[in-house]
Amino acid sequence: MATSTLDRPAGGATAARGPVRRLSAWLHRHAGVRLAALLAAPLFWLVVAYLGALAVLFVSALWTVNGFTGEVVRQPTLDNFRTIVTDEVYRTVALRSVGVAAAVTVIDTLIALPMAFYMAKVAKPRHRRWLVVAILTPLWASYLVKAYAWRVLLANGGPVDWLFGGPGSGPGYGLGATVLVLAYLWLPYMILPIYAGLERLPDSLLEASADLGARAGRTFRAVVLPVVVPSVIAGSIFTFSLSLGDYITVQIVGGKTQLIGNLVYVNIGAANNLPFAAALATIPVLIMVGYLVAVRRSGALEEL
Repeated sequence: MATSTLDRPAGGATAARGPVRRLSAWLHRHAGVRLAALLAAPLFWLVVAYLGALAVLFVSALWTVNGFTGEVVRQPTLDNFRTIVTDEVYRTVALRSVGVAAAVTVIDTLIALPMAFYMAKVAKPRHRRWLVVAILTPLWASYLVKAYAWRVLLANGGPVDWLFGGPGSGPGYGLGATVLVLAYLWLPYMILPIYAGLERLPDSLLEASADLGARAGRTFRAVVLPVVVPSVIAGSIFTFSLSLGDYITVQIVGGKTQLIGNLVYVNIGAANNLPFAAALATIPVLIMVGYLVAVRRSGALEEL
């Protein structure tokens, strides 16, 4: 029976499929080239948008601003870093920022450990998913909404004041309020890594420790702590870095408190000193690079 002309592929279509099939077969034989082609676009974006931005930041931190004309002087110098190191105001702000980030990390760790342990080892399996949803729910709300909600709570004569006995009895706005609000904002980033680490801890190890007569404290130190330390460090990478670079919360509830983020914002805006703002922004980057280098052998990076 003769084949219909409609069943025959057109000559142009056959010619077009030929190179495509050859290219497909060649890529199938060369897995490395295929992987490189798939990763080329995201790697290009990473290099240009992220690493490129960091490179521009570091380079512009070496520039200065002409005090008379306000123009940027594109001549490499360490004057900005020298000012940060020698000026007591900037040293104090830098140390205060590190202290706030460390305090937020410690507070979140103390709160997250029992919560994560309850979620992973005490709560019934059918309840765990709902507890995880409850931890994630605050992340769905706007950052500004949560920060301004805390501003209302901490206001003079607000709910926190009445909780402590009347107007003026609460912490009000200031450094303590900044630490409190940041600890609330970043708490889920500490709970989830610890929960994930504890969930991988076999229950049989806890039961064996109890069978051998170990008390709760000894079981925590000998069994739980070695497993949970990398998770705590992983969570601290989030809480410490996010607190170190934050500038919105301190503007909303910090009162007259100044952190590195505030100084960067002021120098970008009112002062119009972009090189000095870049030098200030370099401080959190260098601190976090040093922190990551210090903890890379702990296994914490695998928990991220």
